[in-house]
Amino acid sequence: MKVTLFGAAGDVTGSAYYVQIASASVLVDFGSFQGRKEMQIHNETLTTLDLKKLDAVILTHAHLDHTGRLPLLVKSGYKGPVYATKATIDVAGLILMDSAKIQGYEIKRKNKKPEKAGQPLLKQIYGEEEIKKVMSLFIPVPYNTPYEIAEGCFVRLHESGHLLGSASIEMDIEENGNKKIIVFSGDIGPDDTAIVKNPDPFSSADLVFLESTYGDHNHKPLEETLLEGKEIIDRASVKKGKILVPAFAIGRSQQLLYYLARGFHRKTLNKIPVYLDSPMAIKATKVYAGHKELYDDEAAELYRTGVIKSDLSGIHISESAEDSIALNNAEGPCMIIAGGGMCNAGRILHHLKHNLYKPETTVMITGYQGTGSLGRKLLEGSKKVKIFGEEVVVRADIAHMGGLSAHADQSGLLKWFDAVSDSKPVLVLSHGEDKGRKPLAEIIKKKYNIKAVLPEYGETIML
Repeated sequence: MKVTLFGAAGDVTGSAYYVQIASASVLVDFGSFQGRKEMQIHNETLTTLDLKKLDAVILTHAHLDHTGRLPLLVKSGYKGPVYATKATIDVAGLILMDSAKIQGYEIKRKNKKPEKAGQPLLKQIYGEEEIKKVMSLFIPVPYNTPYEIAEGCFVRLHESGHLLGSASIEMDIEENGNKKIIVFSGDIGPDDTAIVKNPDPFSSADLVFLESTYGDHNHKPLEETLLEGKEIIDRASVKKGKILVPAFAIGRSQQLLYYLARGFHRKTLNKIPVYLDSPMAIKATKVYAGHKELYDDEAAELYRTGVIKSDLSGIHISESAEDSIALNNAEGPCMIIAGGGMCNAGRILHHLKHNLYKPETTVMITGYQGTGSLGRKLLEGSKKVKIFGEEVVVRADIAHMGGLSAHADQSGLLKWFDAVSDSKPVLVLSHGEDKGRKPLAEIIKKKYNIKAVLPEYGETIML
Protein backbone atom coordinates (compact mmCIF):
# COMPACT_ATOMS: atom_id res chain seq x y z
CA MET A 1 0.00 0.00 0.00
CA LYS A 2 1.40 3.35 -0.94
CA VAL A 3 0.28 6.94 -1.43
CA THR A 4 2.10 9.41 -3.68
CA LEU A 5 1.55 13.15 -3.34
CA PHE A 6 1.18 14.95 -6.67
CA GLY A 7 0.52 18.33 -5.04
CA ALA A 8 -0.09 20.20 -1.78
CA ALA A 9 3.25 18.95 -0.45
CA GLY A 10 5.04 21.93 1.06
CA ASP A 11 2.35 24.06 -0.59
CA VAL A 12 -1.35 24.75 -0.05
CA THR A 13 -2.54 24.19 -3.61
CA GLY A 14 -2.67 21.31 -6.08
CA SER A 15 -4.04 18.68 -3.69
CA ALA A 16 -3.64 15.19 -5.16
CA TYR A 17 -3.06 11.84 -3.44
CA TYR A 18 -2.49 8.74 -5.57
CA VAL A 19 -3.39 5.63 -3.57
CA GLN A 20 -2.09 2.30 -4.90
CA ILE A 21 -2.99 -1.12 -3.54
CA ALA A 22 -2.76 -4.55 -5.17
CA SER A 23 -6.35 -4.52 -6.43
CA ALA A 24 -6.85 -0.85 -7.39
CA SER A 25 -5.49 2.67 -7.76
CA VAL A 26 -7.50 5.66 -6.54
CA LEU A 27 -6.88 9.39 -6.79
CA VAL A 28 -8.02 11.57 -3.89
CA ASP A 29 -8.50 15.11 -5.29
CA PHE A 30 -6.73 16.50 -8.33
CA GLY A 31 -6.46 20.25 -7.87
CA SER A 32 -4.79 23.15 -9.64
CA PHE A 33 -1.64 24.87 -8.47
CA GLN A 34 -1.94 28.58 -7.72
CA GLY A 35 0.73 31.14 -6.93
CA ARG A 36 4.08 29.40 -7.45
CA LYS A 37 5.10 29.78 -11.11
CA GLU A 38 7.41 26.75 -11.08
CA MET A 39 4.43 24.49 -10.32
CA GLN A 40 2.26 25.80 -13.17
CA ILE A 41 3.57 23.13 -15.56
CA HIS A 42 1.56 20.58 -13.59
CA ASN A 43 -1.65 22.49 -14.49
CA GLU A 44 -0.92 21.90 -18.16
CA THR A 45 0.18 18.30 -18.46
CA LEU A 46 0.01 14.95 -16.64
CA THR A 47 3.69 14.43 -15.98
CA THR A 48 3.87 11.23 -13.94
CA LEU A 49 0.36 9.85 -13.40
CA ASP A 50 -0.39 6.52 -15.09
CA LEU A 51 -4.04 6.76 -16.18
CA LYS A 52 -4.15 3.16 -17.38
CA LYS A 53 -3.97 2.02 -13.77
CA LEU A 54 -6.39 4.61 -12.34
CA ASP A 55 -9.70 3.03 -11.25
CA ALA A 56 -11.47 5.89 -9.49
CA VAL A 57 -11.26 9.48 -8.28
CA ILE A 58 -12.84 10.82 -5.10
CA LEU A 59 -13.03 14.47 -4.03
CA THR A 60 -12.95 16.07 -0.60
CA HIS A 61 -14.62 19.24 -1.91
CA ALA A 62 -15.08 21.47 -4.93
CA HIS A 63 -12.52 24.27 -4.59
CA LEU A 64 -10.24 24.65 -7.62
CA ASP A 65 -7.09 23.65 -5.72
CA HIS A 66 -8.79 20.26 -5.21
CA THR A 67 -10.62 19.84 -8.55
CA GLY A 68 -8.88 22.02 -11.15
CA ARG A 69 -6.87 19.31 -12.91
CA LEU A 70 -9.82 16.94 -13.43
CA PRO A 71 -10.29 18.18 -17.04
CA LEU A 72 -6.70 17.10 -17.74
CA LEU A 73 -7.69 13.56 -16.79
CA VAL A 74 -10.54 13.32 -19.28
CA LYS A 75 -8.50 15.14 -21.93
CA SER A 76 -5.90 12.39 -21.52
CA GLY A 77 -8.50 9.63 -21.81
CA TYR A 78 -9.75 8.91 -18.28
CA LYS A 79 -13.33 7.56 -18.34
CA GLY A 80 -13.70 6.15 -14.83
CA PRO A 81 -15.95 7.36 -11.99
CA VAL A 82 -15.45 10.54 -9.97
CA TYR A 83 -17.06 10.29 -6.53
CA ALA A 84 -18.13 13.22 -4.32
CA THR A 85 -21.04 14.47 -2.21
CA LYS A 86 -24.02 15.80 -4.17
CA ALA A 87 -23.32 19.38 -3.06
CA THR A 88 -19.67 19.07 -4.13
CA ILE A 89 -20.78 17.92 -7.58
CA ASP A 90 -23.13 20.91 -7.91
CA VAL A 91 -20.46 23.38 -6.82
CA ALA A 92 -17.65 21.77 -8.85
CA GLY A 93 -19.58 22.32 -12.07
CA LEU A 94 -19.66 26.06 -11.40
CA ILE A 95 -16.01 26.28 -10.40
CA LEU A 96 -14.63 24.29 -13.32
CA MET A 97 -16.70 26.15 -15.90
CA ASP A 98 -15.64 29.49 -14.44
CA SER A 99 -12.00 28.38 -14.49
CA ALA A 100 -12.24 27.55 -18.18
CA LYS A 101 -13.86 30.92 -18.89
CA ILE A 102 -11.12 32.85 -17.04
CA GLN A 103 -8.49 30.77 -18.80
CA GLY A 104 -10.04 31.69 -22.15
CA TYR A 105 -9.98 35.41 -21.32
CA GLU A 106 -6.35 35.21 -20.20
CA ILE A 107 -5.24 33.30 -23.29
CA LYS A 108 -6.98 35.83 -25.52
CA ARG A 109 -5.32 38.73 -23.71
CA LYS A 110 -1.84 37.16 -23.72
CA ASN A 111 -2.11 36.21 -27.39
CA LYS A 112 -2.45 39.83 -28.52
CA LYS A 113 1.30 40.52 -28.33
CA PRO A 114 2.54 37.22 -29.89
CA GLU A 115 0.03 37.63 -32.71
CA LYS A 116 1.37 41.08 -33.53
CA ALA A 117 4.94 39.79 -33.40
CA GLY A 118 4.18 36.74 -35.53
CA GLN A 119 5.01 34.35 -32.66
CA PRO A 120 3.16 31.07 -31.91
CA LEU A 121 -0.11 31.59 -30.07
CA LEU A 122 -0.87 30.09 -26.67
CA LYS A 123 -3.56 27.40 -26.56
CA GLN A 124 -6.23 26.91 -23.91
CA ILE A 125 -5.44 23.88 -21.74
CA TYR A 126 -9.06 22.74 -21.53
CA GLY A 127 -12.51 24.10 -22.18
CA GLU A 128 -16.23 23.44 -21.93
CA GLU A 129 -16.03 20.09 -23.74
CA GLU A 130 -13.64 18.58 -21.18
CA ILE A 131 -15.68 19.93 -18.28
CA LYS A 132 -18.87 18.36 -19.62
CA LYS A 133 -17.01 15.04 -19.79
CA VAL A 134 -15.88 15.45 -16.17
CA MET A 135 -19.43 16.22 -15.04
CA SER A 136 -20.72 13.08 -16.78
CA LEU A 137 -18.38 10.94 -14.66
CA PHE A 138 -19.62 12.13 -11.25
CA ILE A 139 -21.34 9.73 -8.88
CA PRO A 140 -22.81 11.13 -5.62
CA VAL A 141 -21.78 9.58 -2.31
CA PRO A 142 -23.74 10.19 0.93
CA TYR A 143 -22.16 11.21 4.22
CA ASN A 144 -21.56 8.66 6.99
CA THR A 145 -22.18 5.60 4.80
CA PRO A 146 -19.57 3.00 3.72
CA TYR A 147 -19.28 3.01 -0.08
CA GLU A 148 -17.11 0.85 -2.33
CA ILE A 149 -15.36 2.98 -4.98
CA ALA A 150 -12.91 0.34 -6.24
CA GLU A 151 -12.06 -3.29 -5.56
CA GLY A 152 -10.77 -3.60 -2.00
CA CYS A 153 -11.41 0.11 -1.30
CA PHE A 154 -14.36 1.36 0.76
CA VAL A 155 -14.79 5.01 1.79
CA ARG A 156 -16.83 6.82 4.41
CA LEU A 157 -17.30 10.60 4.25
CA HIS A 158 -17.61 12.88 7.27
CA GLU A 159 -18.39 16.60 7.35
CA SER A 160 -15.16 18.66 7.33
CA GLY A 161 -16.82 22.04 8.01
CA HIS A 162 -14.96 23.91 5.25
CA LEU A 163 -17.43 24.40 2.39
CA LEU A 164 -20.89 23.26 1.40
CA GLY A 165 -20.51 19.52 0.74
CA SER A 166 -16.93 19.32 1.96
CA ALA A 167 -15.76 16.04 3.47
CA SER A 168 -12.96 14.24 5.22
CA ILE A 169 -12.44 10.75 3.82
CA GLU A 170 -11.92 7.49 5.68
CA MET A 171 -10.59 4.87 3.27
CA ASP A 172 -10.78 1.23 4.36
CA ILE A 173 -8.48 -0.84 2.18
CA GLU A 174 -7.50 -4.49 2.03
CA GLU A 175 -4.36 -5.86 0.41
CA ASN A 176 -3.14 -9.44 0.64
CA GLY A 177 -5.31 -10.04 3.69
CA ASN A 178 -4.10 -6.90 5.49
CA LYS A 179 -6.70 -4.30 6.40
CA LYS A 180 -5.73 -0.66 6.90
CA ILE A 181 -7.49 2.66 7.37
CA ILE A 182 -6.23 5.79 5.62
CA VAL A 183 -7.79 9.12 6.54
CA PHE A 184 -7.62 12.26 4.40
CA SER A 185 -8.66 15.31 6.38
CA GLY A 186 -9.38 17.44 3.31
CA ASP A 187 -9.66 21.09 4.26
CA ILE A 188 -10.91 21.37 7.83
CA GLY A 189 -13.05 24.34 8.78
CA PRO A 190 -13.15 26.08 12.16
CA ASP A 191 -15.96 25.30 14.56
CA ASP A 192 -18.91 27.65 14.08
CA THR A 193 -18.11 28.56 10.47
CA ALA A 194 -21.13 30.34 9.04
CA ILE A 195 -23.78 28.15 7.40
CA VAL A 196 -21.93 24.79 7.35
CA LYS A 197 -21.86 22.26 10.19
CA ASN A 198 -18.82 21.71 12.41
CA PRO A 199 -16.07 19.23 11.44
CA ASP A 200 -16.78 15.61 12.36
CA PRO A 201 -13.42 13.81 12.85
CA PHE A 202 -12.77 10.07 12.73
CA SER A 203 -11.77 7.97 15.73
CA SER A 204 -8.99 5.72 14.41
CA ALA A 205 -6.59 5.30 11.49
CA ASP A 206 -3.32 3.70 10.42
CA LEU A 207 -2.30 6.62 8.21
CA VAL A 208 -3.53 10.23 8.33
CA PHE A 209 -3.02 13.02 5.82
CA LEU A 210 -3.73 16.21 7.75
CA GLU A 211 -3.94 19.68 6.24
CA SER A 212 -1.68 22.28 7.89
CA THR A 213 -2.52 25.60 6.21
CA TYR A 214 -2.60 27.51 9.50
CA GLY A 215 -0.59 25.11 11.64
CA ASP A 216 1.58 27.94 12.94
CA HIS A 217 -0.99 30.14 14.68
CA ASN A 218 -4.50 30.62 15.99
CA HIS A 219 -7.04 32.91 14.36
CA LYS A 220 -8.55 35.88 16.08
CA PRO A 221 -11.81 35.00 17.85
CA LEU A 222 -14.76 35.30 15.48
CA GLU A 223 -16.52 38.03 17.46
CA GLU A 224 -13.29 40.07 17.52
CA THR A 225 -13.01 39.65 13.77
CA LEU A 226 -16.60 40.73 13.19
CA LEU A 227 -15.98 43.79 15.38
CA GLU A 228 -12.94 44.55 13.23
CA GLY A 229 -15.18 44.30 10.17
CA LYS A 230 -17.58 46.80 11.75
CA GLU A 231 -14.67 49.22 12.35
CA ILE A 232 -13.56 48.86 8.72
CA ILE A 233 -17.08 49.72 7.54
CA ASP A 234 -17.24 52.66 9.97
CA ARG A 235 -13.88 54.05 8.74
CA ALA A 236 -14.92 53.64 5.11
CA SER A 237 -18.14 55.51 5.89
CA VAL A 238 -16.15 58.44 7.25
CA LYS A 239 -13.67 58.39 4.34
CA LYS A 240 -16.47 57.75 1.84
CA GLY A 241 -14.26 55.10 0.29
CA LYS A 242 -14.77 51.72 -1.30
CA ILE A 243 -14.15 48.48 0.58
CA LEU A 244 -12.81 45.92 -1.90
CA VAL A 245 -13.23 42.32 -0.78
CA PRO A 246 -11.41 39.65 -2.83
CA ALA A 247 -13.50 36.59 -2.10
CA PHE A 248 -13.62 33.03 -3.32
CA ALA A 249 -16.93 33.00 -5.13
CA ILE A 250 -18.02 29.81 -3.44
CA GLY A 251 -17.86 29.57 0.33
CA ARG A 252 -16.34 32.88 1.35
CA SER A 253 -18.84 35.06 -0.53
CA GLN A 254 -21.82 33.26 1.03
CA GLN A 255 -20.16 33.49 4.45
CA LEU A 256 -19.68 37.26 4.08
CA LEU A 257 -23.25 37.79 2.91
CA TYR A 258 -24.48 35.78 5.90
CA TYR A 259 -22.55 37.92 8.42
CA LEU A 260 -23.58 41.14 6.69
CA ALA A 261 -27.25 40.11 6.81
CA ARG A 262 -26.94 39.16 10.47
CA GLY A 263 -25.22 42.47 11.30
CA PHE A 264 -27.80 44.53 9.38
CA HIS A 265 -30.62 42.65 11.12
CA ARG A 266 -29.14 43.22 14.58
CA LYS A 267 -28.30 46.82 13.62
CA THR A 268 -24.66 46.28 14.71
CA LEU A 269 -23.49 47.30 11.22
CA ASN A 270 -24.09 50.56 9.40
CA LYS A 271 -26.05 49.67 6.30
CA ILE A 272 -23.95 50.64 3.27
CA PRO A 273 -24.44 49.60 -0.36
CA VAL A 274 -23.02 46.11 -0.99
CA TYR A 275 -22.25 44.91 -4.51
CA LEU A 276 -21.80 41.24 -5.30
CA ASP A 277 -19.64 41.37 -8.41
CA SER A 278 -19.21 37.74 -9.34
CA PRO A 279 -21.49 35.78 -11.67
CA MET A 280 -20.24 32.54 -10.13
CA ALA A 281 -20.90 33.75 -6.57
CA ILE A 282 -24.45 34.60 -7.63
CA LYS A 283 -24.95 31.10 -9.04
CA ALA A 284 -23.26 29.53 -6.01
CA THR A 285 -25.57 31.34 -3.63
CA LYS A 286 -28.48 29.65 -5.45
CA VAL A 287 -26.73 26.27 -5.04
CA TYR A 288 -26.37 26.96 -1.30
CA ALA A 289 -30.09 27.71 -1.15
CA GLY A 290 -30.75 24.28 -2.65
CA HIS A 291 -28.88 22.39 0.08
CA LYS A 292 -30.42 23.63 3.32
CA GLU A 293 -30.14 20.09 4.71
CA LEU A 294 -26.42 20.79 5.17
CA TYR A 295 -26.87 24.04 7.16
CA ASP A 296 -25.94 24.34 10.81
CA ASP A 297 -28.74 25.09 13.30
CA GLU A 298 -28.33 28.89 13.38
CA ALA A 299 -28.24 29.28 9.59
CA ALA A 300 -31.22 26.97 9.17
CA GLU A 301 -33.24 29.06 11.64
CA LEU A 302 -32.30 32.41 10.06
CA TYR A 303 -33.24 31.14 6.62
CA ARG A 304 -36.45 29.53 7.91
CA THR A 305 -37.62 32.79 9.50
CA GLY A 306 -36.71 34.87 6.45
CA VAL A 307 -34.09 37.02 8.21
CA ILE A 308 -31.39 36.35 5.61
CA LYS A 309 -33.69 37.05 2.67
CA SER A 310 -35.06 40.32 4.05
CA ASP A 311 -31.74 41.76 5.19
CA LEU A 312 -29.99 40.96 1.92
CA SER A 313 -32.79 42.35 -0.19
CA GLY A 314 -30.73 45.50 -0.79
CA ILE A 315 -27.67 43.70 -2.17
CA HIS A 316 -26.78 44.93 -5.64
CA ILE A 317 -26.02 42.16 -8.12
CA SER A 318 -23.39 42.90 -10.79
CA GLU A 319 -23.77 40.02 -13.20
CA SER A 320 -22.63 41.39 -16.55
CA ALA A 321 -19.25 42.87 -17.47
CA GLU A 322 -21.01 46.19 -18.02
CA ASP A 323 -22.42 46.06 -14.47
CA SER A 324 -18.92 45.45 -13.13
CA ILE A 325 -17.36 48.31 -15.12
CA ALA A 326 -20.10 50.65 -13.89
CA LEU A 327 -18.84 50.13 -10.33
CA ASN A 328 -15.83 52.31 -11.22
CA ASN A 329 -18.25 55.22 -10.91
CA ALA A 330 -20.00 54.00 -7.77
CA GLU A 331 -19.70 56.43 -4.88
CA GLY A 332 -18.40 55.39 -1.49
CA PRO A 333 -18.92 54.31 1.10
CA CYS A 334 -19.74 50.94 -0.38
CA MET A 335 -18.50 47.36 -0.34
CA ILE A 336 -17.62 45.42 -3.48
CA ILE A 337 -17.31 41.65 -3.03
CA ALA A 338 -15.62 40.43 -6.20
CA GLY A 339 -14.40 37.07 -7.42
CA GLY A 340 -10.69 36.25 -7.18
CA GLY A 341 -9.86 35.09 -3.65
CA MET A 342 -6.06 35.37 -4.06
CA CYS A 343 -6.29 38.43 -6.35
CA ASN A 344 -4.73 36.45 -9.20
CA ALA A 345 -7.75 36.47 -11.50
CA GLY A 346 -11.35 37.54 -11.70
CA ARG A 347 -13.09 40.89 -11.50
CA ILE A 348 -11.30 41.92 -8.30
CA LEU A 349 -8.21 42.69 -10.40
CA HIS A 350 -10.02 45.44 -12.27
CA HIS A 351 -11.27 47.00 -9.04
CA LEU A 352 -7.80 46.87 -7.52
CA LYS A 353 -6.30 48.48 -10.62
CA HIS A 354 -8.78 51.37 -10.44
CA ASN A 355 -8.72 51.87 -6.65
CA LEU A 356 -5.45 50.74 -5.03
CA TYR A 357 -3.83 54.13 -5.57
CA LYS A 358 -6.62 55.93 -3.69
CA PRO A 359 -5.96 56.47 0.06
CA GLU A 360 -9.69 56.31 0.86
CA THR A 361 -9.85 52.71 -0.43
CA THR A 362 -9.74 49.70 1.90
CA VAL A 363 -8.85 46.19 0.72
CA MET A 364 -10.27 43.58 3.09
CA ILE A 365 -8.41 40.27 2.74
CA THR A 366 -10.55 37.45 4.14
CA GLY A 367 -8.70 34.25 3.17
CA TYR A 368 -5.38 32.54 2.63
CA GLN A 369 -3.09 34.19 0.07
CA GLY A 370 -0.70 31.78 -1.67
CA THR A 371 3.01 32.42 -2.17
CA GLY A 372 3.57 34.74 -5.12
CA SER A 373 -0.08 35.83 -5.34
CA LEU A 374 -1.03 39.50 -5.60
CA GLY A 375 -2.97 39.16 -2.36
CA ARG A 376 0.15 37.94 -0.54
CA LYS A 377 2.15 40.89 -1.91
CA LEU A 378 -0.47 43.33 -0.61
CA LEU A 379 -0.47 41.69 2.82
CA GLU A 380 3.33 41.84 2.91
CA GLY A 381 3.22 45.59 2.39
CA SER A 382 4.22 46.03 -1.26
CA LYS A 383 4.10 49.72 -2.20
CA LYS A 384 3.75 48.98 -5.91
CA VAL A 385 2.22 45.99 -7.69
CA LYS A 386 1.69 44.98 -11.30
CA ILE A 387 -1.85 44.40 -12.57
CA PHE A 388 -2.36 43.42 -16.21
CA GLY A 389 1.27 44.41 -16.81
CA GLU A 390 0.74 47.93 -15.46
CA GLU A 391 2.44 49.20 -12.30
CA VAL A 392 0.00 50.47 -9.68
CA VAL A 393 1.00 52.32 -6.52
CA VAL A 394 -0.59 51.09 -3.28
CA ARG A 395 -2.07 53.84 -1.11
CA ALA A 396 -5.10 51.89 0.07
CA ASP A 397 -5.43 50.46 3.57
CA ILE A 398 -4.88 46.68 3.55
CA ALA A 399 -6.82 44.87 6.27
CA HIS A 400 -6.54 41.16 7.05
CA MET A 401 -9.65 39.47 8.46
CA GLY A 402 -7.93 36.23 9.46
CA GLY A 403 -10.73 35.20 11.78
CA LEU A 404 -13.02 34.63 8.78
CA SER A 405 -10.81 31.92 7.38
CA ALA A 406 -12.53 28.75 6.21
CA HIS A 407 -9.49 26.77 7.42
CA ALA A 408 -9.08 25.62 11.00
CA ASP A 409 -6.25 27.24 12.94
CA GLN A 410 -3.60 25.43 14.98
CA SER A 411 -5.98 24.69 17.86
CA GLY A 412 -8.66 23.45 15.46
CA LEU A 413 -6.24 21.14 13.67
CA LEU A 414 -5.03 19.72 16.99
CA LYS A 415 -8.62 19.20 18.14
CA TRP A 416 -9.40 17.30 14.92
CA PHE A 417 -6.27 15.16 15.18
CA ASP A 418 -6.84 14.49 18.88
CA ALA A 419 -9.90 12.39 18.00
CA VAL A 420 -7.78 9.94 15.99
CA SER A 421 -4.51 10.21 17.92
CA ASP A 422 -5.04 7.25 20.29
CA SER A 423 -4.57 4.84 17.37
CA LYS A 424 -1.02 6.26 16.90
CA PRO A 425 -1.26 6.59 13.11
CA VAL A 426 1.49 7.48 10.70
CA LEU A 427 0.92 11.21 10.25
CA VAL A 428 1.62 13.15 7.06
CA LEU A 429 1.24 16.93 7.09
CA SER A 430 0.14 18.20 3.69
CA HIS A 431 -1.69 21.22 2.27
CA GLY A 432 0.60 23.64 4.07
CA GLU A 433 3.77 25.62 3.55
CA ASP A 434 6.70 24.89 5.86
CA LYS A 435 5.83 27.92 7.97
CA GLY A 436 2.54 26.21 8.79
CA ARG A 437 3.40 22.53 8.92
CA LYS A 438 6.72 22.65 10.80
CA PRO A 439 5.36 24.34 13.95
CA LEU A 440 2.36 21.98 13.88
CA ALA A 441 4.69 18.99 13.57
CA GLU A 442 6.69 20.15 16.60
CA ILE A 443 3.59 20.50 18.77
CA ILE A 444 2.23 17.10 17.71
CA LYS A 445 5.61 15.49 18.50
CA LYS A 446 5.58 16.97 22.02
CA LYS A 447 1.90 16.30 22.71
CA TYR A 448 1.39 12.86 21.15
CA ASN A 449 4.93 11.53 20.63
CA ILE A 450 4.13 11.14 16.94
CA LYS A 451 6.72 12.34 14.43
CA ALA A 452 4.98 13.82 11.38
CA VAL A 453 6.20 13.26 7.83
CA LEU A 454 6.65 16.48 5.81
CA PRO A 455 6.62 15.32 2.17
CA GLU A 456 7.65 17.10 -1.02
CA TYR A 457 6.01 16.88 -4.44
CA GLY A 458 6.17 13.35 -5.87
CA GLU A 459 7.12 11.72 -2.56
CA THR A 460 5.59 8.30 -1.78
CA ILE A 461 4.39 7.22 1.67
CA MET A 462 4.54 3.44 2.24
CA LEU A 463 2.24 1.61 4.63
